[in-house]
Amino acid sequence: MNTQVSSDTTYEPNGLLDSLKTILGLKNDAELSRALEVAPPMISKIRHRRLPISGALLIRIHEVSDLSVSDLQGMMGDRRAKYRFSSSKGKPKV
Repeated sequence: MNTQVSSDTTYEPNGLLDSLKTILGLKNDAELSRALEVAPPMISKIRHRRLPISGALLIRIHEVSDLSVSDLQGMMGDRRAKYRFSSSKGKPKV
């Protein structure tokens, strides 16, 4: 069973994680996981693209680093200017 997250070539979570380590002055992923208060395997799964960076983790990274969410998205290769929800989601069925 293939559990790879995205084959999108622009999504690069390692860029974000490596930049965070530099910005926060951390030596390794174990220190990064402690700073973000997540389990070390989560960082490993993100690095190997078996787990995406969730919205909750992105907000946690924002809180710890004080970087804007759009800056963080840029660090991981997300260059979309706008994010839209599906027009059908959240509407009552008629």
